[in-house]
Amino acid sequence: MPASNTSMQGKICMVTGANSGIGKETALGLAKMGATVVMVCRNRAKGEQAQREIQQQSGNQGVDLLIADLSSQQAIRQLAQEFQQRYSQLHVLVNNAGGAVPERQMSVDGIEMTFTVNFLASFLLTNLLLDTIQASAPARIINVSSDAQTKSIDLNDLQRTKKYRIFQAYGEAKTALMLFTYALAQKLEGTGVTVNALHPGVVATNFMAHAVPSAFEPFIRPLISVFKRFLIDSEEGAKTTLYLATSPEVEGVTGRYFEKCKPKSSVPISYNISMQKKLWDIGEELTGRTFNVALPTL
Repeated sequence: MPASNTSMQGKICMVTGANSGIGKETALGLAKMGATVVMVCRNRAKGEQAQREIQQQSGNQGVDLLIADLSSQQAIRQLAQEFQQRYSQLHVLVNNAGGAVPERQMSVDGIEMTFTVNFLASFLLTNLLLDTIQASAPARIINVSSDAQTKSIDLNDLQRTKKYRIFQAYGEAKTALMLFTYALAQKLEGTGVTVNALHPGVVATNFMAHAVPSAFEPFIRPLISVFKRFLIDSEEGAKTTLYLATSPEVEGVTGRYFEKCKPKSSVPISYNISMQKKLWDIGEELTGRTFNVALPTL
């Protein structure tokens, strides 16, 4: 865990999905440690409310807000450009935003939404900010994944055109995020930039409610309210993210998966270098963007 006296003074941190849940608690924790925090939120009104609350609770006015819908590649590009116009450094990038939709839905770019928001958005945003991150080394990239990862992943149908099941789609997207995490960590070895991922625990957020098909919502919602009583809260869920973002204990540690501030194994397929390369190529094809670093040879 980050020590209570850990200082992030002089550090610039970006947290996506920062207006509620784990993202908001992560932004608050970083602000309390003195960091300049850049919140990325989709909804301006909710973002501004969360920004005010974080400033008040942390006593830190260095909490900035950028608005972007991460399901849109153009919005992600505008976000990166706006950030780089305001800041010349980025010491911590927390790719926290995620979610799932109950029925198959396409993004504005014509890409399946669950895959887009849980993997492709992080892939593109990290790519666009990578030069700034490398120039700020030592720096850290943290991807919020999940133990919902699947044991297999169909790279020929990542957009679930054959059959869409929400939890299968979500799990595959989080598996893709793990493949990306390990590949990027290898690419950045020795640069002073670390890349790690984590499972925050089963957190009582609004994810489950949004994941229920509308036809079943009247029946499922009461059960969700009961189930939430047994889940951890967002503050607890943010602890591992904050640990990876701030703790001296993980300085220089890269290419690992964490839960409860301890390393653990992700699904076996996520360590497959050939799969990492194939997914990387797919990410570059779908975003039209090539990372300016070379993958290790097989």
